[in-house]
Order: sequence, then C-alpha cells, then structure tokens
Amino acid sequence: MEIEIRAYKKQDLPEMMIIWNEVVEEGVAFPQEELLTSKTGEEFFASQTYSAVAIDVNTKKVLGLYILHPNNVGRCGHICNASYAVSSKNRGMHIGEKLVLDCLIQGKKYGFKILQFNAVVATNFHAKHLYERLGFVPLGTIPKGFRKKDGYYEDICPYYYEL
Repeated sequence: MEIEIRAYKKQDLPEMMIIWNEVVEEGVAFPQEELLTSKTGEEFFASQTYSAVAIDVNTKKVLGLYILHPNNVGRCGHICNASYAVSSKNRGMHIGEKLVLDCLIQGKKYGFKILQFNAVVATNFHAKHLYERLGFVPLGTIPKGFRKKDGYYEDICPYYYEL
C-alpha cells in the first residue's frame, strides 16, 4: 500500500471525523470526551495551524490524520502540540510514524521550535516506543493525569522534540 501524507481537504472531513471519534470513543488516548459532528468537526480541523491526512494513494481512503497547533501563547508560543489518530483497521502499518515525521517537518515550517506532547498515556506503549525511537525526550511521569473512559486514572508522560 502506498501512503501519502498531505494537508486535509474538505472532502476528507467525513472520514477524518470517523477516525477522530473512534479514538475519542475508545477513551484511552485523547483528552476529549465529546464526539465531533459535521459542524464541530469542520470548525475543529479548520482551526488548527495544520491538519493532515494519511491517504491510501490507490483508493484515496483516509487511513489516519494529525493536527498541529500552538501548545501555548506569547513567550511560549514557539512550542507546538500535535495529536495523531489512525483508523483501528489500519494500525500496525507504520502510518503513525509517517504522520509524526511529516508533523516534525510542518512544525518547523510553521516556525515552531519545539514539539511537546503534554499527555501521552503511560500504557500507550506503541506511541511511547515510536516517540523515543524518533528522538523525543521523555520528561517524567504525572501520576493519575489521565482519566480513562472507565473512570480509572492513568499516569501520563510528557515528551518534547527540538525542531
């Protein structure tokens, strides 16, 4: 399968919202609890500094996505944050890695100096392994920083990468 990472287009939105909502519904990675609707989804993805999709070049199907935006404002506005989502049907195919690598390029292109992840859930072993393999620096552990869907509190691990 040939995968292309590119800026999202309006016609990608229905598939993007399905993938995003799948991760939100799983309740083990994203802090969001509200599912995106056609109206809120369009506004959400348009409001980011950059939103991208991973598509299957042959079928044009959206397999995953990421959003990139400032992590803070003012004197900390040079730090960006990102979130990644891959359809459960397409996990394990290194799509997440392609998304992260493209995000590093886009972050630098948009003038950010650091990419920071505030809340990588401690049991998200695949994400942690990927980030560390790509050179992200772990910053420790915040005990019980993430409330999972079942109400259990899980530790989170912040990471950063100098762009």
